[in-house]
Amino acid sequence: MKNVVAVILAGGKGSRLEPLTRDRAKPAVPFGGCWRIIDFTLSNCLNSGLRRLLVLTQYKSLSLDRHIDLAWRGYFQRELGEALEIVPPQQRVNEQWYQGTADAVWQNIYAIEQHRPRYVVILAGDHIYKMNIARLVESHVEKDADVTIAALPVAREAARQFGVMSIDADGRIVAFDEKPDDPAAMPGDPGNSLASMGIYVFTTTVLLETLCRDANLATSSHDFGREVIPSMIDSHRVVAWPFRDENRKQTPYWRDVGTLDAYYESNMDLVSVDPMLNLYDQEWPIRTHQINAPPPKFVFGSRDDGPRVGTALDSIVCAGTIISGARVRRSVIGPLVRIAEESSVDDSVVFGGASIGRNAIVRRAIIDKYVHVPDGLQIGLDEQADRARGFTVTPDGVTVIAKGDRIGPNSRGPAFSRRPAAKTQVDSKARRR
Repeated sequence: MKNVVAVILAGGKGSRLEPLTRDRAKPAVPFGGCWRIIDFTLSNCLNSGLRRLLVLTQYKSLSLDRHIDLAWRGYFQRELGEALEIVPPQQRVNEQWYQGTADAVWQNIYAIEQHRPRYVVILAGDHIYKMNIARLVESHVEKDADVTIAALPVAREAARQFGVMSIDADGRIVAFDEKPDDPAAMPGDPGNSLASMGIYVFTTTVLLETLCRDANLATSSHDFGREVIPSMIDSHRVVAWPFRDENRKQTPYWRDVGTLDAYYESNMDLVSVDPMLNLYDQEWPIRTHQINAPPPKFVFGSRDDGPRVGTALDSIVCAGTIISGARVRRSVIGPLVRIAEESSVDDSVVFGGASIGRNAIVRRAIIDKYVHVPDGLQIGLDEQADRARGFTVTPDGVTVIAKGDRIGPNSRGPAFSRRPAAKTQVDSKARRR
């Protein structure tokens, strides 16, 4: 792995995740309470022995830059030849923003060449999965491939959103079609197609030659899936590598949480009794920045307090959170959250620093960082009312409240606040008065 450089594409707009990506890049969106989406890709690299990483950013990258600086800088030592470099658009090649995934790598080819790698691994920074990248590189070397693509079976209906490939008996790709209307079925498995995970290993010399040729094609969209990979099928040895999951589950776990509903469902799976994604695996840990905060606290536990009992059932509750005489069920609660007395939070994802006021109800919702839900407000009970307030409601009926959202004229409370929840105090004496 000393001969390998990983290029992590983390510059996409993530428009399908708006409003969560209104102020941040998609890889910086919180996931599972205390993680960010990019932590999974970075953890895979670190656990695989990949110690030279280039993170290519572009849109709204400040939050992502700060997180990487806090959580990841300490794992890489330059004096040992290691590197974790955040590379913003530099317009070295031209004066344009990145035109596609291949163009993003081409515009930063100087940064790659500085490391003189024999192989280049190209990864997406916005997928949730566990994978030993060293096995992928080993397969690339053993099969003497020019390009190796990580692949997994997906339902044919869902395959329309992926690059779909056909392979021969040796695993060599003989056809590649990006987001086809009629995906090709796998041999002997008519219900599934073999889909690209957007993870590639290139022999460096091949990558440079191919990107140079693609950059000079005026008709190209400069994307790996649309042009670069299909153009190499006949002229190069392009091989598929079957995804091997380090999650140690019967069904391989890989998620592109590209829509709000997909993001919500992936979080909700984490609070099940036996979630598909194991976050408690000490052999393949997912690292992140752990804030300096006390353990979560649940107060008002006496029966004499009546309904004012702080409980959390089938839920993830992160450090620094206080559940004060409230009830939480089947929810993911981030760090430093405050949930006030006689409120209920069900089937929801609450980001760090948010606060829920007294007697509030939150159901099937995503609450962004530092959002304050006023006393008595009901969220997720009436889709029309939520839309009237200006909130986003997904096709599956999940209400999303982002930073900066304000309650509409028909609301039952003051405007939302950007202030951190640490400044929001619950005054039980005032309630009794």
